[in-house]
Amino acid sequence: MSLLQISEPNQSKNPHQHRFALGIDLGTTHSLVGVVRSGKAQVLPFDDTPLLPSVVYYGDQSDTPLTGKQALAFADDTANTIISAKRFMGRARSDIKFSHPYTLSGDDATMPAFVTAQGEKSPVETSAHILNRLYRHAAAALPNDSIQGAVITVPAYFDDAQRTATKDAATAAGLTVLRLLNEPTAAAIAYGLDKATNHGTYLVYDLGGGTFDVSILRLSDGVFEVLATGGNSALGGDDIDRLLANWLIKQANLDPAQIDNSEKSRLAKLAKNYKQALTDTDSVTVDTTIAGTPLSLQLDNQTLSQIIEPVIRRTLQACEQVLLDAKLDKSALNDVILVGGSTRMPVIIRAVEAHFNRAPLCSINPDEVVALGASIAADQLINKKGDGLLLLDVTPLSLGLETMGGLVEVIIPRNTPIPVARRQTFTTHQDGQTGMIVHVVQGERDTVADCRSLARFELYSIPPMKAGLARIEVTFSIDANGQLTVSAEETTTGVKSHIEVNPSYGLTEAQQEQLLMAGFTHANEDKKARMLIEAKVEADRELIALTSALAEFGALLSDDEQATLQVLMNGVREAIDSNDKAVLDDAVAKLKPASDHFASVIMDKNVKDALAGTRTSDW
Repeated sequence: MSLLQISEPNQSKNPHQHRFALGIDLGTTHSLVGVVRSGKAQVLPFDDTPLLPSVVYYGDQSDTPLTGKQALAFADDTANTIISAKRFMGRARSDIKFSHPYTLSGDDATMPAFVTAQGEKSPVETSAHILNRLYRHAAAALPNDSIQGAVITVPAYFDDAQRTATKDAATAAGLTVLRLLNEPTAAAIAYGLDKATNHGTYLVYDLGGGTFDVSILRLSDGVFEVLATGGNSALGGDDIDRLLANWLIKQANLDPAQIDNSEKSRLAKLAKNYKQALTDTDSVTVDTTIAGTPLSLQLDNQTLSQIIEPVIRRTLQACEQVLLDAKLDKSALNDVILVGGSTRMPVIIRAVEAHFNRAPLCSINPDEVVALGASIAADQLINKKGDGLLLLDVTPLSLGLETMGGLVEVIIPRNTPIPVARRQTFTTHQDGQTGMIVHVVQGERDTVADCRSLARFELYSIPPMKAGLARIEVTFSIDANGQLTVSAEETTTGVKSHIEVNPSYGLTEAQQEQLLMAGFTHANEDKKARMLIEAKVEADRELIALTSALAEFGALLSDDEQATLQVLMNGVREAIDSNDKAVLDDAVAKLKPASDHFASVIMDKNVKDALAGTRTSDW
């Protein structure tokens, strides 16, 4: 029997109308759905567990795909059983470099589809089946037509393409998306940190099945602000399973490269069982056969810690990077929060405790904490509760556009709180220029070639005028879901153009880390490269202006003066091609006296023309 929601007089048009919003954790290996009922956030369980395996089976015996445990029963049919579809979301086929057993269709530049017995199924469609199963499960547990929408969580490091793909999957599942929420932020909400203190700084360490996220959040005066975020969208418990499986192969004196995918898949499942068993005991007995070779040994937590050290090290390196981004020392943290099923492992808990010199918060089930936080946020949104937190997420990578010379002009720096809108004014480079291509890029390097291209669009009908006179106002706007919209307007005519940035693919595994780290690694050389390019662009603009002036006012100079100016201009052209800033600076310095003289001659003529025919008495 369902309880009635009670409203105070005059606070509801229909006091008996139920209003619920779902909190959904769409995970790589498992997914959950939660809701706030009777003022308490709770996860809606599937039989004896809250976890729905993020698995879809497209067998040929039925037109209806199977999801969850039913699909997992067909895991041996690897071609038709899609596991960890989240890793494929928003990625181009050329970006998918990790091992998988699926046959993919599509070209290299677009998100691929899985070739199954029921036809081609995109990662978005597969995720939609999982979300629809969660939706139907919640609808069966709640009063009819009472679900108003859902808050869906995503890894903090998901880029625009991956977030857009998630929203598309939710729409296909029949869900109204109230908001996409970063998983670390949802975890902090679940712990009710706003109720514990009026201020504080927290690090959220989220190690799930397929992704790792780390965020630093500051709570102050009711505002929950994400100071910095980082992580790796291709690092998680699955990698721990593979490391342990490879270790078992080597213990059997076999080469992992010579073991087929089917046997590796079996060993990864076996490794997962051993890993989970070591959560409750210090050692387990390994007794199995690998490719016909028997193996029997004892595995303890100390050995496991050594085996998975590369994963632990990479997570802690990401933690140090976000502390550096937030300009904080780890001693400034009030607490460290553990999120994700992999943080159940004692070796992970001990490693985090040793690194931060404090016992981490892990009292809430790490599998459920994200869904619970999303449920609370969803309830706040539909009920417009005044005591809810103001959530300020951030953009994980800098966003900007291409300027002359292939340089990046950053409009929104990384770790800027969102939603946000930023404007900047640009101008034309050549006389009579009537169009402009706006190239939107993402990354931390100074040159476009070293950043990721997001989108291009064109602005036409710019009035023809001298270079530098047009005023093009470019606006970058990011909404609360991380959706980027870029617009450009020529201010004198009001001509506009815009684009919603929905790239067809996401970042590669390497790019997730490299784009952020490259900005630090190549800082000095990028600074030198930018200085050279800026000098070349400025010199080129000077040459264009002088060429235009010579065509119009060249007769004001003597033949020798014109010849001297041409020689000096050719010297600058050669210096531009030399790619040597010192040589270029010298050539520009030699040109300057002749250029200034020419400018003064033109100025004198213009003044004489302006004063012609006037008398002293007029002044």
